[in-house]
Amino acid sequence: MTTRRKAPSTDTGDTPSYDTVALVLQGGGALGSYQAGVYQGLHEAGIRPNWISGISIGSINAAIIAGSPEDERVERLRGFWESICRPAGFGSIPWGDSLAGMFQGIPYGFGSPAMNGQLSAFQALFSGQPGFFKLRFPPPYMLHGQGAASTSFYDTAPLAATLRQYVDFDLLNSGVVRASFGVVNVRTGNFAYFDSLKDTLRPEHIMASGALPPGFPSVEIDGEHYWDGGVVSNTPLAQVLTTDNMRDTLAFQVDLWPARGPLPTSLEEVAERQKDIQYSSRTRLVTDQMRRILKLRHGLQRLLEKLPEADRRAPELADIRRLSHTPATNIINLIYESKHLESFSKDYEFGTEAMREHWDSGLLDIRQTLAKPGILARPTENSCFVTHDIHRNSKHA
Repeated sequence: MTTRRKAPSTDTGDTPSYDTVALVLQGGGALGSYQAGVYQGLHEAGIRPNWISGISIGSINAAIIAGSPEDERVERLRGFWESICRPAGFGSIPWGDSLAGMFQGIPYGFGSPAMNGQLSAFQALFSGQPGFFKLRFPPPYMLHGQGAASTSFYDTAPLAATLRQYVDFDLLNSGVVRASFGVVNVRTGNFAYFDSLKDTLRPEHIMASGALPPGFPSVEIDGEHYWDGGVVSNTPLAQVLTTDNMRDTLAFQVDLWPARGPLPTSLEEVAERQKDIQYSSRTRLVTDQMRRILKLRHGLQRLLEKLPEADRRAPELADIRRLSHTPATNIINLIYESKHLESFSKDYEFGTEAMREHWDSGLLDIRQTLAKPGILARPTENSCFVTHDIHRNSKHA
């Protein structure tokens, strides 16, 4: 049986000390390489999260980070993304790299970023992605009552082998870094988390968090079936902020879908905007509620301070004393925003060109963010909760 231990506090260099340094990773398919770039920047800066929580592709990134030796994390992330973004099918045509040289100067022709993205999306739809998922044949609408074969378009069995290649499951379950994966129970509709502090995590726990229907099949674990947590909520921020009696927390939340955006002018833009809104989750709702809760807690604390010492320590006020604890919370929210050549298929455009560009964007964004004076500072007692929204505005550049 694996021995679990509590994750240590993290104090790295110039980083103020927090009980929890969390990395919160949203779901977003092919856009997830942006999160890998963000982690590389954190790693370079000496920031080591002791809790990583994810949904869907965020759970895969989280598992690789938490389930890798510290000096191998970036390398394993890179290996995973390079492996699943390899061309497959149609003669394994390398969309992007070779075609770009053949058709230079044609803005929307073969070899352009826009066309490369569409070709890689077409490939994912009709061939799948190596080491990730493959197209079912016969298709599910020709079958009935045959479990995964009749309820999903793709078989995700290749992902299990890939996860075993890039994730050390003994390390993932050791408690060195806490890992949490959001899922939804298909039978009850309830949102839940698989967590390394209470569960012995296996490949299927990670795959369940990314089992987005109807593309991917539900995953059975201990007699229950689970889908992608993004069906209910695509951002696991509340899990980090409200668990363990609310500890002092520095949270890096990396979102792949912007809640705000321009008014669509075409049906394609409508499809893209609908996805952005649907999968951006309710981050602002979570942070607004958290701010109100902490304000109330701070009020209780001030009220207790006005009582005589004997009354303040009375047994009947034990719950009030516990609720009056007001942790320092700093949330740094990086929000990826699409470039103007991306479309509604951006989450399944698994081309190497787009993947590397997303990675580089995440790395650049976190480097610039960490360079801001005071960005990591602990909130003061009177303003115990602060948020920093970092938007990537290249879409309008």
